[in-house]
Amino acid sequence: MIGRLTFAVALGASLALAVPAYASEGGEDSGLMTFLWEVINFALLIGALVYFGRKPIVQFFADRRAGIGGELNSAAGLLEEAETRFGEWQGKLAELDAELAQIRDRERRRAQQERERILDDARQTAERIKTDASHAAERDLRRAQTALREEATALAIELAEELLREKVAGADRDRLMDEFISRVEQTSLSSGSGS
Repeated sequence: MIGRLTFAVALGASLALAVPAYASEGGEDSGLMTFLWEVINFALLIGALVYFGRKPIVQFFADRRAGIGGELNSAAGLLEEAETRFGEWQGKLAELDAELAQIRDRERRRAQQERERILDDARQTAERIKTDASHAAERDLRRAQTALREEATALAIELAEELLREKVAGADRDRLMDEFISRVEQTSLSSGSGS
């Protein structure tokens, strides 16, 4: 292949040098000949380029096509992988939404149960406080009634003593004292004979 290339380059160079030399000798149709030789030179150059460059150019474009095809296949694989991952993430996102909804529902139920428990505890505590307060009020009322009775009794005794002192004279006192002693004696005799 190098031999052909060398031959074609040598032929093209000799023709390229021969045409201007012929044209400078002053031939009659030098303008037409110059143009003709330029066309032949150009045709030879294109022919040599096509003949010698066809395989490398074809190989370059074949390699380029294969590279682009490989890149397209790789891009298609990456696109497919990305779509698969996107689908997976969409599925995970849907699962996450469902899981979040479940968590919200579970926490809502738990909060409702906790609320009901707290309210129930508060009701029981309020009932206990109410019962304790009622018992304490009853105890305080009984104490107050007892204290009031004792005070009323003490006051009544005091008033009775005062009235007796004012109204009862010495003779009446002696008579009441005798009656009291006789009752006590009768009570002690009757209880002594009954035993």
